[in-house]
Amino acid sequence: MDKKIKKVLLLGSGALKIGQAGEFDYSGAQALKALKEEGIHSVLINPNIATVQTSKGVADTVYFQPVQPGFVERVIEKERPDGIFLSFGGQTALNCGVELYKKGVLEKYGVEVLGTPIQAIIDTEDRDLFVKRLDEIGVKTIKSEACSTVEEVQKAAHELGFPVILRAAYALGGLGSGFCENEEELMAQAEEAFSFSPQVLVEKSLKGWKEIEYEVVRDRYDNCITVCNMENFDPLGIHTGESIVVAPSQTLSNSEYHKLRALAIKIIRHIGIVGECNVQYALDPRSEDYRVIEVNARLSRSSALASKATGYPLAFVAAKLGLGYGLFELKNSVTKTTSAFFEPALDYVVVKIPRWDLTKFHGVKRLLGSSMKSVGEVMAIGRTFEEALQKGLRMIGQGMHGFVENHEIKIKDIDTALHEPTDMRIFVVSKALKVGYSIEQIHQLTKIDRWFLRKLKHIVDIDYRLKEFSGLAEMVTFMEPLELIEYIEAPEFIHLLHEAKVYGFSDFQIGRAIGLEANMSMNDAGLLVRSWRKELGIVPTVNQIDTLAAEYPAQTNYLYLSYL
Repeated sequence: MDKKIKKVLLLGSGALKIGQAGEFDYSGAQALKALKEEGIHSVLINPNIATVQTSKGVADTVYFQPVQPGFVERVIEKERPDGIFLSFGGQTALNCGVELYKKGVLEKYGVEVLGTPIQAIIDTEDRDLFVKRLDEIGVKTIKSEACSTVEEVQKAAHELGFPVILRAAYALGGLGSGFCENEEELMAQAEEAFSFSPQVLVEKSLKGWKEIEYEVVRDRYDNCITVCNMENFDPLGIHTGESIVVAPSQTLSNSEYHKLRALAIKIIRHIGIVGECNVQYALDPRSEDYRVIEVNARLSRSSALASKATGYPLAFVAAKLGLGYGLFELKNSVTKTTSAFFEPALDYVVVKIPRWDLTKFHGVKRLLGSSMKSVGEVMAIGRTFEEALQKGLRMIGQGMHGFVENHEIKIKDIDTALHEPTDMRIFVVSKALKVGYSIEQIHQLTKIDRWFLRKLKHIVDIDYRLKEFSGLAEMVTFMEPLELIEYIEAPEFIHLLHEAKVYGFSDFQIGRAIGLEANMSMNDAGLLVRSWRKELGIVPTVNQIDTLAAEYPAQTNYLYLSYL
């Protein structure tokens, strides 16, 4: 570690808004924790009082000021920090740091940029420089052109050919971005994009390709690891913050996984990032062809997800690496035993599901695209994709109980609802499966990978099998609970109850599926199913399912995996 560093300025997450502040509070708080552990005085600039990092005792000195060059320069002049962290406050902090560097403020006060060198940040933020840097090592990027006028945008779009996507450079959460199928859409989108940024990127659309991300860590000694890779449930065309994200990836072949992993390490080494970065790919589902969408030389929204999903404290480690440590010198502060050099290996599935509040706004377009509208997200963990997904859908606060057994939603045109995604897309898929759409039909309309659709169909199939036991609901009205035991002890019902729990069904979902809600309240239905499960020993402990595993040897693996 660099012993000369006594005081460090950390640029925080900025004002509370979509795609900012809350997502980066985690990384900033972890970085401050790392500084405290090293006995370094921390100075934080963050105007948002509703964050953990601005709480008493987290940072040594806090300035509730906007993360803007003018305010930051005044703080630097007063505090005279030895170093500055730019990569823990999202795009706002990164943009501010680059501007301070270009204006000569950092050089004037002798402030060292810790972690990723400033030129590496500029190389990843400026699209022209980014493409040139990756061309040097033969890495494919999306064909695009950086434009500074509407006329240049028009020319670039005609050269690339429609459809194209417009992106506002240096913008967070996909602000000002959108897909354009024709000239009219192009002009409207260009006007919006230039309202957010002086540079607009015109790219050839790869809508329908898979979107994959890798979280990569590198120290100053050129040691690299990939901490986690993630896959978007939705294909390219929907912002990552708007999509369900699954970790680790589920549909990649071994060859695809290792090819993209090796590329991510090659990229981070060539650009010279020190700390953590996020590499986003578009992957052709029909071949191993790929394009690098972007590289975030900072902690991102995905970094927080990867940290919590794997138990690897990305931001904490990145802060230590910025101070000069090597990966081999650090312990994982969560496990307390493994080295920070170890790549986590997951034997479970993590699903991140966005949360929208679009019903609160009159006249808002519900269509999802490349610009972020979600106001939050939940993370769910399970042994299977189905279990994690159903848990997550219960937590998003939209009154849903999982993928099935929700209140019926009215959809005028299912084909259109599948083809033009909204905040209700996952439930439109559920509806389509129930009314008889095939996996192939849904895939053609949504381009969602068939693997995911098969898993969703599996949930619907279990639901239909539960409905076959609707006769139990009629018995409840004239039988005592204990008298029902002989009926629920039927091997096929026990097996189905186990399977439903393994794949994420709540007790209430099971109760509603077999019709209990017709005779009792929602809570009572769930409690009754729970009492049945306890009576049958279907509870999350290994010992209590030994007998059932012996009875159903073909299901032993999934029975044990689900309750470990």
